[in-house]
Amino acid sequence: MVLNPSFPAAELDRLRKQQLAAIQQESAQPFGMALRVLPRFIYGAGHAYAVPFTGSGYRTSVEKIGREDVARWHSTWFKPGNATLVVVGDTTLAEIRPKLESAFAGWAGGTVPKKNVAPVEARATGAVYVYDRPGALQSTILCGHAAPPRADPQEIAQQVMNTVLGGQFISRVNMNLREDKHWAYGAGTLLWDARGNRPFLAYAPVQTDKTKESVQELLKEMRGIRGERPVTADELKSAQDSLTLSLPGQWETSQAVVGSIAEIVTFGFDDRYFDGYAGKVRGTSLADVGTAAALVQPEKLVWVIAGDRSKIEPGLRELGLGEVKAIDADGNVLQ
Repeated sequence: MVLNPSFPAAELDRLRKQQLAAIQQESAQPFGMALRVLPRFIYGAGHAYAVPFTGSGYRTSVEKIGREDVARWHSTWFKPGNATLVVVGDTTLAEIRPKLESAFAGWAGGTVPKKNVAPVEARATGAVYVYDRPGALQSTILCGHAAPPRADPQEIAQQVMNTVLGGQFISRVNMNLREDKHWAYGAGTLLWDARGNRPFLAYAPVQTDKTKESVQELLKEMRGIRGERPVTADELKSAQDSLTLSLPGQWETSQAVVGSIAEIVTFGFDDRYFDGYAGKVRGTSLADVGTAAALVQPEKLVWVIAGDRSKIEPGLRELGLGEVKAIDADGNVLQ
């Protein structure tokens, strides 16, 4: 399959229809729509990451893909120098290597193109993009900016910091908007893994009449963790427990082990990365987390908010988050 795929026309047609249906479904859902359009505003045209976070692509592109396009993509990118083989199971390197060398002996070498994953800085100023959903009882808030890559030296401290801010149920963001204010069913923040500059994201589906106030609370929590309200010792321990106590059961299946090894390869970690992971998390100090919190830049966030524009836009303009523009479901700015 790797060396001589056939790409049956019927299968291509079936998968194309599936992907087009997925794109249609995403565009009709406010959170899916936001995930589709936010990357272009964070990374800019031409960057490899300036495509929908959902991975489904664009209707105009998918509609045009033919068998020759798929075959050309395969011949361009499937090169042994661009591949890593991960084997997990009841075998040894001595047993598996001869079989692999025999099976792949005819795999021709060659180089592959370079993707544009050039470093990206957070925008100089924020911006707000509003997608109108007349009559909506809820506004879906998604915001983000470019952050350091997954393999950043402070990566583990950044994980701990984000866990406190919005990475677990008892995080500050969720306890504020859900448990205290009762404006949302759930809210949080995350660092989306990437080899280049990964995005820092915050999300909150909230009741329409609390859209402005919810944005203010998100900003308050982000500013707070940067220094106005630094992480406490109790919060640090809770985050460390969350990230480490589940580890014993994390590699119970071969597929789970494959996934972890793939992470090491993808992000360029040391081969023993996971061996020392728990210790590094436990060794993270309050000072480390405070330094890591600098990656959160509230004033440079790009906001995509789907809701009843007539009810939410005036309040959003009052916040002074940056230029406010209306967009369609594909992220095109409306005049």
